[in-house]
Amino acid sequence: MRNMFNTAVAVLALVLPMSNSTVSVARQLSNSTLSEADRAPPPTILPDEANPIEDFEIALDRYLRMTVPVTIAGAGPFRFLIDTGAQATVVTHRVTDRLQLVPSGQALLVAMGSSRMVETIELDGLEFANRRLDGLTAPLLEARHIGADGILGLDSLQNLRVLMDFRENRISVADAHDDRGTGYEIVVRARRKLGQMIITDARIDGVRTAIIIDTGAANSHGNAALRRRLRARQLDELLTTDVHGFEVRSDLTFAGTLRIGGLTMTKVPIGYADSPVFAQLGLDDRPALILGMQNLRAFDRVAIDFADRRILFDLPDGSRANTATRQLFFPSRIGT
Repeated sequence: MRNMFNTAVAVLALVLPMSNSTVSVARQLSNSTLSEADRAPPPTILPDEANPIEDFEIALDRYLRMTVPVTIAGAGPFRFLIDTGAQATVVTHRVTDRLQLVPSGQALLVAMGSSRMVETIELDGLEFANRRLDGLTAPLLEARHIGADGILGLDSLQNLRVLMDFRENRISVADAHDDRGTGYEIVVRARRKLGQMIITDARIDGVRTAIIIDTGAANSHGNAALRRRLRARQLDELLTTDVHGFEVRSDLTFAGTLRIGGLTMTKVPIGYADSPVFAQLGLDDRPALILGMQNLRAFDRVAIDFADRRILFDLPDGSRANTATRQLFFPSRIGT
């Protein structure tokens, strides 16, 4: 059986000409996070019988909850997705057309399954969460491939806290020291590498594994080193498309247990595909996993604190644990 998703999945390595710098961006959307209606900007036409008002309002509400308002040079607001797997902030033609911005250069953008030269935009005056950023070099992509006006990557998120509240189906960003950082049941320390927050002491079926919490990934993806250590056998196929529209096929397997700090997840789905993402992070020669939103939804809340290098988890109570499990496309169970 093949699991097919109308998803956009990418690991974008932005190689700037005349420079030794490389910027990687991980991006993935899922039907469980954003529906096809959510991918487009809020429609300006009235719903018809095929798109009833109730469905439109639900889609619009989810779109607003999973994005944050951003202004650029005082214009906007635009709706940007928060992607903790993306090193670079991304803009779309929808933004540049409105602001009459012209490309400043080109760069090679390596996605999950393809590589292409893309134009880049120099951004000044990008504002959100009471902060202003200038001098950003952003890849220019199509809105239909990323599902929003843009992406806030790690270059915009440093010293902030990204909060995923799955009780409210909302993602937000705030100062790392505000009072929303209290009340979490499990706190895990991480180390920083190329802006990423990496948990280094997790174990999958007893194999020590580096874990990256990625709000831009719908599903979880492992590297070849992890697959070899686990001797993982393909049980199914995961079909996605990257941000260039290229079709990516992943071998779907299930791990018995994933242990992070004081919590345990069981029956964890992991997809494997040839991809440059782990090499870009320097993790191609050791077991590593990008932990996506499908599995994170088993928790009440997850927060990534870039200032203090912590990842915080809030477990559901017993009355909600089974509900959270059922909401996953690929069920995972958690415990302590």
